[in-house]
Amino acid sequence: MKFLGSEHYVATPDLMLAVNAAITLQRPLLIKGEPGTGKTMLAEEVARALNLPLLQWHVKSTTKAQQGLYEYDAVSRLRDSQLAGAGDERVKDIRNYIVKGQLWQAFSAEQPVALLIDEIDKADIEFPNDLLRELDRMEFYVYETREWVRAKHRPLVFITSNNEKELPDAFLRRCFFHFIKFPEPDTMQAIVDVHFPGLKKELLAAALKTFYEVRKLPGLKKKPSTSELIDWLKLLLAEDIPLETLQSQDEKIAIPPLVGALLKNEQDLTLFEKLVMMQSRNR
Repeated sequence: MKFLGSEHYVATPDLMLAVNAAITLQRPLLIKGEPGTGKTMLAEEVARALNLPLLQWHVKSTTKAQQGLYEYDAVSRLRDSQLAGAGDERVKDIRNYIVKGQLWQAFSAEQPVALLIDEIDKADIEFPNDLLRELDRMEFYVYETREWVRAKHRPLVFITSNNEKELPDAFLRRCFFHFIKFPEPDTMQAIVDVHFPGLKKELLAAALKTFYEVRKLPGLKKKPSTSELIDWLKLLLAEDIPLETLQSQDEKIAIPPLVGALLKNEQDLTLFEKLVMMQSRNR
């Protein structure tokens, strides 16, 4: 298997190299980067390009590692025993109350699959450590049924992180790491072309200029991301915003139309408005 990019996802050469290195080493690929830089979409596009089924495990703050393996639904078993009696055949077989997690499904799949563990840094610090053995040895033990579950095929594992928490060193040693840098204008133009192939060059150039000017503002709490640029362009086209409103005659930054698609909190919007006001007073 080798990932060579796809028509739906603009992958830089270093990103393709990272994906293929993880495939060669048979290690999880740990992807970090700003929110909105396409970390989750990468797993989806690699799976599509390599013709692999994709299993997705979206981590929350309350997620435990055990849930990725399996969960024993004791409450349902107790309810069924009360309704049907303890002698019921379904109640007697504990396997009927074992809920397989994404890791179990990946391990037991009849063909190789891709597995996405999305936003691992949302969970508590013990979460990555609890997955070390399973991701390393590709097996785990089910205590309720006294059996080992071993991977029929090693899945291609993608792990994303937004850097909200530091990950343990022992976990990092078992991964191949890649940081998705924020796209340069040329790469960003290629990304936009995928989403809006017929976009006029003048409008795209003006929009990208405004977008990168906003990102360069000092003190922003949250810089606009690639996904927010795509949303903003979609709105500009839907509202038929004229090109002139995006072009500044004196090369000074101005508040762009539909700025709420780019700046997502009042602190950044206020900062932006103050900067524009200061520039207008200095003219």
